[in-house]
Amino acid sequence: MPELPEVEAVKRVVEPQIRGRRIQRVTAHNPKVIARPGAEEFCRLVQGQTFSTVDRRGKFLTLHLESGDRLVLHLRMTGNLLPTPGGHPQEKHTHLVFTLDDGSELRYIDLRRFGRFWLLRAGEEDRFTGIDRLGPEPFDPAFDAAYLAEQLARRKKAVKECLLDQSIVAGIGNIYADESLFAARICPTRPANTLTPEEVARLARQIPAILQAAIQGKETSPEEYLASGGRNYRGSSFFQVYGHGGEPCPACGAPLCRTVIGGRGSVYCPCCQPPLTKGR
Repeated sequence: MPELPEVEAVKRVVEPQIRGRRIQRVTAHNPKVIARPGAEEFCRLVQGQTFSTVDRRGKFLTLHLESGDRLVLHLRMTGNLLPTPGGHPQEKHTHLVFTLDDGSELRYIDLRRFGRFWLLRAGEEDRFTGIDRLGPEPFDPAFDAAYLAEQLARRKKAVKECLLDQSIVAGIGNIYADESLFAARICPTRPANTLTPEEVARLARQIPAILQAAIQGKETSPEEYLASGGRNYRGSSFFQVYGHGGEPCPACGAPLCRTVIGGRGSVYCPCCQPPLTKGR
């Protein structure tokens, strides 16, 4: 599933290509990707409007229109936005197409079809998407050691499960929870309320650092993005532990362990990230 760095990569490559472009037509090949309102009304209300800016909040994208209306998108597992020139071959699983005034198109492609769009009218309160329930961004000054300590102190569940809780911190998923915990040298199975102040402070530093490094590592040009069908921003070449279960730890060489936490596959180093021992 795209997480904060992947969604930010999409935002940065898409926004300059659609900003100021007028939507001449909207074609819904699969109406189910439109959560609100119905597909016919969605297409009618969006047609003729002009894209202004694109924002990211957690794993959500908001495509703002000059009228004040906004399109909120969650890519879920396999969704992606692809700006294309006119006449570009259409990718399989293209579910929604915005035809723009310069002849280009903005296409929504989704193999699994779990992603969703919501149209919110100007000034309308968002009671539909779930954005209002998100915790602070990892780069927000409000996300610091004191905040994280307060959130974790009352939770007995595994610290990794807490990092996946979007009401605690927005944008982290399975990949960057593993990577952040490895960088902070904290075992993902540790009960959250057993972390020491030093460990919490270390984790609060590593989370934004890991995410920022991932954002920089996923920078791509419009040409590269188009050539890959909007998929090459998901590269994993710099992951230290995620997806490397059984391989040597990049820090100490011990075999990386794979386990399941909260129904999610997790990888960690048993030496660099030792589990909680009795008496600690």
